[in-house]
Amino acid sequence: MLELRAITAGYDRKAPVVRDASLTVAPGEAVGLLGPSGCGKSTLARVAALLHRPDSGTLHLDGDAVHRWRQRAPRAQRTAFGVVFQQPRLSADPRLRLTDLIAEPLRAVGRRDEIPERVAELTAAVGLTPDLLDRRPHEVSDGQLQRACLARALVLRPRWLICDEMAAMLDASTTAALVAAVEDYRATTGAGLLTVGHDQVLLDRWCDRTLHWDDVTGRPR
Repeated sequence: MLELRAITAGYDRKAPVVRDASLTVAPGEAVGLLGPSGCGKSTLARVAALLHRPDSGTLHLDGDAVHRWRQRAPRAQRTAFGVVFQQPRLSADPRLRLTDLIAEPLRAVGRRDEIPERVAELTAAVGLTPDLLDRRPHEVSDGQLQRACLARALVLRPRWLICDEMAAMLDASTTAALVAAVEDYRATTGAGLLTVGHDQVLLDRWCDRTLHWDDVTGRPR
């Protein structure tokens, strides 16, 4: 179980963008978080992925409270999460070829021997053609780069996926392909999903349940 309890977080303690937010995601469950731009849902997603320490509140992973964040978190907790961000060009090192971008997490944890098999497997799973793997981010489209970023998020076989408006900048066909790739992964692994966005139709079709931002923060609509 992934549980966020009474989370307050932001980048200025005097003006947090998230106040007293709570939600849960069960193993194998897909939860959508719906809210307008600027409401704080992306910050809450970063807290959920152990990428941002909250000012207050607690995060529990499989019943255990999380006490450390980012690189200070235990490896078992860090690698339990795969994250896909809204803007692939801001989350991809422009110097890396796509094959190195996908393999980056495996190198970071010392599992280089898995790289050839996992890159080939995930390239097919996310709909990238092999000829794209030697290209760098500026040589591919936004959709192709986001496919590579999704492959990177899946390469360590995470138990939890956090998708922060993964398809906000993409066309309908690419969005459908990425959602299908996520769902294929979840069907085979039982991974849980928290996906945030402002497209209620997409979230309702994709997720087991959709939470509105006001429901998460306890504010009246």
